[in-house]
Amino acid sequence: MVKKAVIAGGTGFIGAYLKEKYERLGYRVYIISRQSGHIQWGDAQGMVDALDGAKLVINLAGKSVNCRYTEANKREIFNSRTETTETLGHMIEACKKAPELWVNASTATIYRHAEDRPMTEDGGEIGRGFSVEVAKAWEDRFFSFQLSKTRQVALRIAIVLGDGGVMEPYRKLVKYGLGGKQGSGRQMFSWIHIEDLYRMVRFVQHRDELAGVFNAAAPNPLTNKEWMKILRQSMNRRTGLPASKWMLETGAAALRTETELILKSRWVVPERLVREGFRFRYPALGNALADLNQ
Repeated sequence: MVKKAVIAGGTGFIGAYLKEKYERLGYRVYIISRQSGHIQWGDAQGMVDALDGAKLVINLAGKSVNCRYTEANKREIFNSRTETTETLGHMIEACKKAPELWVNASTATIYRHAEDRPMTEDGGEIGRGFSVEVAKAWEDRFFSFQLSKTRQVALRIAIVLGDGGVMEPYRKLVKYGLGGKQGSGRQMFSWIHIEDLYRMVRFVQHRDELAGVFNAAAPNPLTNKEWMKILRQSMNRRTGLPASKWMLETGAAALRTETELILKSRWVVPERLVREGFRFRYPALGNALADLNQ
């Protein structure tokens, strides 16, 4: 029998990467999406058919936070995460043979702005503000389902480095000479190579005793100033102009985005995964960028 995996919200660069990886392992991968050619969110029977007997469900669904936080956008950011998670939960409940594992995306932004110490699953402090409230509601909706046959894991994902996402705009900054520090440069930058994110999913998939919340971040976060320096070096650019807070605010308004994406200090470490024996392929930023620049 062919093994099945379901990726909800799987049309972005992370979903596409995971789809390819699981297909190479011999899985038949189903995508739930609002885009044509995939199972639609309104197709209850189609979702149940895909989920029934699946080895794995990964939920990445949610409107991008790379936008201005207007009231309309905030509602869509919030609802696109909580409502899709609730829909998946009800569809899993309707399965004759429930999926073995449900991995739901969450975000490392759930923790407070931290320049004093790293945030772990056990010792991290939950922050305040819109993005944090979204993250809390997202996880609350996920864990509101008590699924006796389906193990549940929430990954608090840091900035994912891969062929897409944040890499493109950051590389453009460096290319055009603007690759200096942003703001004070002291804010922490937590990140993860997309290959290690995939390997985390595989790791928890093969460890039946693992459930709950995990920080999906590399073990060596660094400051924004250090991140930009290493990125410049990887692109053979010696210098880059810095951007002050007011410049970022002006630029963010012009680009229809928010400065929080750059200025919030995310100091997040994967204490639980490391304790459980997970080994990173790309623990340091230098080798991660070297791989992505190949």
